[in-house]
Amino acid sequence: QVQLVESGGGLVQAGGSLRLSCAASGRTFSSIAMGWFRQAPGKQREFVAAIAESGVTTLYADSVKGRFTISRENAKNTVYLQLNSLKPEDTAVYYCAAGPTIRGKYDVWGQGTQVTVSS
Repeated sequence: QVQLVESGGGLVQAGGSLRLSCAASGRTFSSIAMGWFRQAPGKQREFVAAIAESGVTTLYADSVKGRFTISRENAKNTVYLQLNSLKPEDTAVYYCAAGPTIRGKYDVWGQGTQVTVSS
């Protein structure tokens, strides 16, 4: 069973950048897909990005495509989300999640890290 812990969130001005990290523990990290989701106050959780276990196949929400980049470093049991050209609309709690396939169900979740983008 994998355990996930996010970090790297914080306060940034519009147009700035952050890099989120998701550290995983467990014995099966290299064999699972990883995703990033976010939830703003009063809104439902939404998909942001995902990456297959190979690191080759990636998916992005249209709202972040071209601005965010997901990557993974299996040797370090870590998944990253690089957030560039941040907008106030990106403000949310960001969660990483694990699942068996990139388009499947993500059933293991981290605790979340807050990203706040000021105007």
